[in-house]
Amino acid sequence: MNIYVNRRKVRVSDRSALGKGGEADVFKIGKDRALKVFKPPDHPDFAGIPAAQQAAADRLDQHQQKLRQFPTNLPDRVVHPLELATDATGQRVLGYTMPLLRDTEALLRYGDRAFRQSIATQTVVQIFQDLHRTLTQLHQAQVVIGDFNDLNVLVKDTQAHIIDADSFQFGAFFCSMFTTRFVDPLLCDRQANSPILQQKHTPESDWYAFTVMLMQCLLFVDPYGGIYKPKDKTQAMPHAARPLHRITVFHPEVRYPKPALPPERLSDDLLHHFHQVFEQDWRGELPRSLLDQLCWRTCPHCGIEYARSQCPECVATVAIAPIPGAIKVIQGQVTATVIAVTEGIFLHAVSDGKTLSWVEWQRGKFQREDGQCILAGELQSNLRWGIQGKATWIGQSRQLVRLQPQESPQRLAAESHQGVTQLAVNRNHVYWIDQGQLLRDQLIGGGLNQTSQVVIGNVLPGGHTRIWVGPVFGFGFYQAADLRVAFVFDEKRVGVSDCLQLPRWQGTLVHTACTFSNSPAHQNRGWLFLTTQEQGILHYRCIVLTPDGRMMATAHSQQGQDHWLSTLGDAGGLALDPAPHLAVNDFLLAPTDAGIIRIDIQNGHLVHTKTFVDTEPFVDAQCRILPAPAGLYIASTHRIQQLQLS
Repeated sequence: MNIYVNRRKVRVSDRSALGKGGEADVFKIGKDRALKVFKPPDHPDFAGIPAAQQAAADRLDQHQQKLRQFPTNLPDRVVHPLELATDATGQRVLGYTMPLLRDTEALLRYGDRAFRQSIATQTVVQIFQDLHRTLTQLHQAQVVIGDFNDLNVLVKDTQAHIIDADSFQFGAFFCSMFTTRFVDPLLCDRQANSPILQQKHTPESDWYAFTVMLMQCLLFVDPYGGIYKPKDKTQAMPHAARPLHRITVFHPEVRYPKPALPPERLSDDLLHHFHQVFEQDWRGELPRSLLDQLCWRTCPHCGIEYARSQCPECVATVAIAPIPGAIKVIQGQVTATVIAVTEGIFLHAVSDGKTLSWVEWQRGKFQREDGQCILAGELQSNLRWGIQGKATWIGQSRQLVRLQPQESPQRLAAESHQGVTQLAVNRNHVYWIDQGQLLRDQLIGGGLNQTSQVVIGNVLPGGHTRIWVGPVFGFGFYQAADLRVAFVFDEKRVGVSDCLQLPRWQGTLVHTACTFSNSPAHQNRGWLFLTTQEQGILHYRCIVLTPDGRMMATAHSQQGQDHWLSTLGDAGGLALDPAPHLAVNDFLLAPTDAGIIRIDIQNGHLVHTKTFVDTEPFVDAQCRILPAPAGLYIASTHRIQQLQLS
């Protein structure tokens, strides 16, 4: 496709791609400019989907006039169109240029508890104060966002920038797009099995979406999260239908997710507002005072954050005396033994089935399991960790740092993906990406602090490629514009094989994670997890890979479906990287709020075969499962336990 801006031809390529969405691709075309190009009806993503092809055609037709009449009096936080991108005649609009944002994170990440470990909740409040100001100014300019969701808000420090402005609703131009998790149910067909927009968006529906995002980022659960299991079976309904019937996470027959913060951490005024909006259908601008008066503090006794006058945890447990030395608990057939606790945070843990190693942060220090301080500093959200014996690898700011006792730090240049340096570590090697090459270390001089680099193969440069590695082989993936490539590579030999054909999907790739078998007899399975947002709905996929790039089995579900994979996704378990699950032989053990579940490969399908119900008190969907000499290690934010099943 030939694209022109101000009658000058613009060259774009996969290397210059910045992002890929359901409706358009975005490219970098200068130091401070980006180009958004709408997908035409014949785009490969729409192949075989007539409805999507027609929607693409209608969208392009509307933009011929809409973008030419786009309002100019918008707040500075809106990433607005600058120049139209057209065909060679200058008549047909194909897209537009816009300011280029750097070093941002989608607001969606701020609802991920693992990502938020290093970000104070009061910082999140400041982000929403900034977003509140922008939304108010947009409505004053007679503009409605419409499809307001946590993927079209990009955060830089405490600034909230709104993208996808081309879908805004103004004048005679309506916004027909909506995201299921954020659309106002009052505008939808109540008789449907999921929210379907029937009426046009309004300023009030924007504020509804704002309130959903605020609750999600403060409590790590959306208003309709959790599992609804009514005693009266006639009241059962699909998860996606719950907003239409106001079955919120506060409903007495909804099981509240364990990884979410208790609602009691919020101020009474804000909690009351959430009840009014999501259960009593109140609509209107969220009172600014609810944000301005929201002050989060940390309890000096138990360490939790809360936004009320007294710590809710300490008040609730004031009459409960601790049990000195209680480190072992028996529940049915499970014995749980506390291995380690921290006043800070466990950041990374690995185990080969014999030796358990970890990195923790507390009181301004990063330290290993033996208490040795490896680094001083504050928590940061973009660090990636790796452990090799006594050596610790850190990925940060496009570089890798190897820290080894009694040795000087070793530094290597590396590419980052969405702000996270690409680093993969197994027992023998470290792997990284630099200038479009997948690299591996090769120690020189019997383990001295010198390394040479082995080029395994070429990948797409520019921060598009993700990599993971297991005991025997690794997996990589990159996506840019129309290019989507998955590959495998051997743990020791050079060369990549890109013969792997992943299932195609539409929409935005939200998250990827991978874990590998760690059993001596079966070191040949990789379990890949993909989360995408397609037409406003989150989709979860799991694909089991072999070292030669074959797919052994697959599973697919949508948010809220009664399916094991959807349960992992809804609970937040797929938000961690690497995946929190443990692959053993041809099955997977995964943590859920209901206990550890077992997933088996059966004739190309992934089947939930067992739930270890006695593990329920000791795990939740945010835990990480690791192999132990006699059982399993369960690593959470503040505690590591060993579980033994009799």
